[in-house]
Amino acid sequence: RKGAHVAIATGTASGKTLCYNLPVLDRLLRDSEATALYLFPTKALAHDQLAGIREQVAGIREQVAGVRYQAAGDREQGAGIRSTEAPAPSLQHPTFNLQLATFNLHPATSNLQLAVGVYDGDTPAGERPGIRKNARILLTNPDMLHAGILPHHTRWERFLRRLRFVVIDEMHTYRGVFGSHVANTLRRLKRIAAFYGAEPQFVLTSATIGNPRQLAEQLIEAPVTLIDEDASARGRRHFLIYNPPVVDEDLGIRAGVLPETLRLLDDLLAYNLQTIVFGRTRRAVELMLRAASPSPAGEDANATVRAYRSGYLPRQRRAIERELREGRIRAVISTSALELGIDIGQMEAALLAGYPGSIASTWQRVGRAGRGRADSLAVLVASASPLDQFLSRHPDYFFARSPEQARIDPDNPLILLSHLQAAAFELPFREGETFGGVDWRELSEYLDYLLETGALLKSGTQFFWGGGEYPAAEISLRSASPRRVVLQSAQNGEAETLGEVDFESAPWMVHPEAVYLHQGETFLVDDLDLEAGIARLRSAAVDFFTRPQRETEIQLLELQETAAARGGFKARGEIRVTTRVTGYRRIHWETRETLGRGTVELPPVELLTTGYWLSLSEETVDALASAGLWGNAPNAYGPDWPRLREAVWARDGYRCRFCGAPEGERAHHVHHLRPFRTFESAEAANRLENLVTLCPACHRRAERAVRVRSGLAGLAFVLEHLAPLFLMCDRGDLGVHADPQSPLAEGRPAVILYDGVPGGIGFSARLFALHDDLLAHARETVRACGCADGCPSCVGPGGEEGSGGKQETLAILDLVGG
Repeated sequence: RKGAHVAIATGTASGKTLCYNLPVLDRLLRDSEATALYLFPTKALAHDQLAGIREQVAGIREQVAGVRYQAAGDREQGAGIRSTEAPAPSLQHPTFNLQLATFNLHPATSNLQLAVGVYDGDTPAGERPGIRKNARILLTNPDMLHAGILPHHTRWERFLRRLRFVVIDEMHTYRGVFGSHVANTLRRLKRIAAFYGAEPQFVLTSATIGNPRQLAEQLIEAPVTLIDEDASARGRRHFLIYNPPVVDEDLGIRAGVLPETLRLLDDLLAYNLQTIVFGRTRRAVELMLRAASPSPAGEDANATVRAYRSGYLPRQRRAIERELREGRIRAVISTSALELGIDIGQMEAALLAGYPGSIASTWQRVGRAGRGRADSLAVLVASASPLDQFLSRHPDYFFARSPEQARIDPDNPLILLSHLQAAAFELPFREGETFGGVDWRELSEYLDYLLETGALLKSGTQFFWGGGEYPAAEISLRSASPRRVVLQSAQNGEAETLGEVDFESAPWMVHPEAVYLHQGETFLVDDLDLEAGIARLRSAAVDFFTRPQRETEIQLLELQETAAARGGFKARGEIRVTTRVTGYRRIHWETRETLGRGTVELPPVELLTTGYWLSLSEETVDALASAGLWGNAPNAYGPDWPRLREAVWARDGYRCRFCGAPEGERAHHVHHLRPFRTFESAEAANRLENLVTLCPACHRRAERAVRVRSGLAGLAFVLEHLAPLFLMCDRGDLGVHADPQSPLAEGRPAVILYDGVPGGIGFSARLFALHDDLLAHARETVRACGCADGCPSCVGPGGEEGSGGKQETLAILDLVGG
């Protein structure tokens, strides 16, 4: 009521929805012209909130009707309800206690014309004009605001001219590239609202985040009042971190996180406790569903286990949500899709199959169980990754630490440039104008660039859009590309849509001959047409899944900062990352045995981003080599090696023994079936029966399968898994690459960690600053692991016939990590 922008940061099920519904409904009942915009990160959450708002408005209507009837009787008796001296009748409602006098029984207000509607990609075309004309509370998502409302703002003049509130729910989801896009979308919204004479008040909510005020002020670029005291009633929550037992002491192999999670799920269902299970990936969710539902037909309806994730069609997701609320589904296995506050009933237990990647996400997931005063159980089942093992050994690090700091960069040049084009389409820019926190001096440089490219045209002091179709359609808020790949399966001679994946993920998720899982059923990919955006699948009962194999090359574009570090150097800068999916492995469901390999020919994917890297000095490499602990040195095959290669080529007919490809302009490679480094002498390693001709592509795949893991690769493995904890980001936000002759380090060995979004989002600069702490904890993690020579909990497992490189990794960390 004071007009302040407000950020509410309290726990799950603490009543944050009431915190904005109460003032919004109060204002809209007072002012018959006012409107409010509610933004939710997902369509599902918007539809879920719609039902609650309609119920509340219906309750108010009933109460007002009753009070109006009583007021009419009072007037007949001369009581004069409008008298300021008469006590105002209360409007009693389960969620409200408002005084009717505040409405003053104004004729327009007393009709309670509070039309509420959802406007998103699923809204039928026939309903959209009515929503634009009548909606007073509009529920949508940032994507629809960005591409469906702002570019067509003239159709929304009535709504935008009267806009009084903008509610941004679950603001902790707006981090990284998504959050940076949303911040620019809000800049465009405020710009258009100001054009129509509106200056809305913002209300933002978040359940779990370490910097709610900072994030809120970055998103709306205005001061906010923070409300973070949570006095809501809640039951006891029993939170366990469970580390599965070691089943192989030498290899350090633990019982699998998925089977152990399902074992706990069986126990909970035996006690009839409705349970939500979270998997870290789509594949993990489908694998657990497959194992948990061996015979769905004929099962008791109350024992049903279902999966829920993005990629399912909207009608499938709505049906699952409804059945969960009704109790017909006793357990649901989900990705992060159910992490937010969708109403799925009163879950009693939450199982997390592996650490989600952030403390904030963990608390969000466990908060889906025990909403209200009831007790609840949450179990985090640790995987074998170094990060999970670090947390299982240091639970205080998790429980005593505040949730992560959400980081956004609205002024990222690539993101900002795209939204300036969208903004110019919506309204021309004027000389001297600002765009959020971007002043005219900087803004003019972008506009001049767009003039040169022909995207803008200048007339007098204004810059007009000069391109074709509206640019927002070409901007995806959630990924580097707005393009999607539709998954189709032939059913009864007709193509049925199963779901979709983003364009960047398609080469490794649905490449030709990949196994794709959908609701527990396996499909084989027959064809991937990236130009048409279609992957064609067929149902197939197979006993294996596929794992893609990728190659990465990194080039330095600009060195931004470098400094000497113990044992070498640390640096950061702009880089180009080129990734290509080259093949795949078929892996048995049960035994995890590799059943075969295949090749894939798809175009490479380029990413221009920022990276941080550690390079080893020559002195460090010499010290490691002198101790026999440097596995990246070239192999000394002996003076007879040229003659042996010729003999092997001739024996194999100058053809690859794996794929049969003949030699071209470049000679084929000669590969040691058993790794060269596992022999005591070159003579023993170079026996003809241990040598085989392979083409370069097959040689790369063979090396990945049987290589001796070097200390450099082990260092990359542990840093990749620990860095997200120090950055307070998701593991998927980072990429990693180890190169014994890196062009980023003048040919010296280096491990590179890079931002996984175009242009970078600030993680690389943070890693540069955290260098010493990161390496110190990496050394502690590897040294504390009880395996003999590498395992998934420290430096990663060795090849199928190779060694794990644990001693080499420790030697490197002793020299660079203190």
